[in-house]
Amino acid sequence: MELPGPALGLLELESIARGIFVADVLVKRATVRLALAEAVTPGKYLLVFSGPVAEVEESFKAADAAGGALVIDRLLLPQLALGVARALDGKPDQMKQGDAVGIVETHTVASAIKAADTAAKRATVRLTGLHLAKGIGGKGYFTIAGTQADVEAALEGAASSIEPNLLVTTEIIQRPHPELRGPVFSPGGKR
Repeated sequence: MELPGPALGLLELESIARGIFVADVLVKRATVRLALAEAVTPGKYLLVFSGPVAEVEESFKAADAAGGALVIDRLLLPQLALGVARALDGKPDQMKQGDAVGIVETHTVASAIKAADTAAKRATVRLTGLHLAKGIGGKGYFTIAGTQADVEAALEGAASSIEPNLLVTTEIIQRPHPELRGPVFSPGGKR
């Protein structure tokens, strides 16, 4: 999912058919690039697009209006954090020996990305994983690493940045066991 601009727009729709229609609306409205347009579990349609700020904002407004009541969640970020952009491109940051790890789980993809963006901007942490929608019932979760104080501050910021009903939970592991590094905290793609 290569992101060509600093701004990111995202819409989650409960209708696949409407999602495809909305994709057409948003690319016709302004010069944006669809980074992702696909059906995800459980029967939702996910649109992620990026480009220059003004164009993304214009397309976002038109797409949100076209989606109407079938839009489940939405997100417009004029300046996406670099760590989030790298994770969306499937190149998350690496954990370091001695890092504390924070985990944030949300009910929607939009809320996961918004919380990850806030966490990355709130404290000096690295976004070490981002998993969106596929295979997890349309949810999203991400992992961050850094000093315990920074991870705690980032988790607090992430949790407060989204509606409480969209947050499943946050967790912190002060000193993860080395056995978790490969199977649990392996640097992986975005989905």
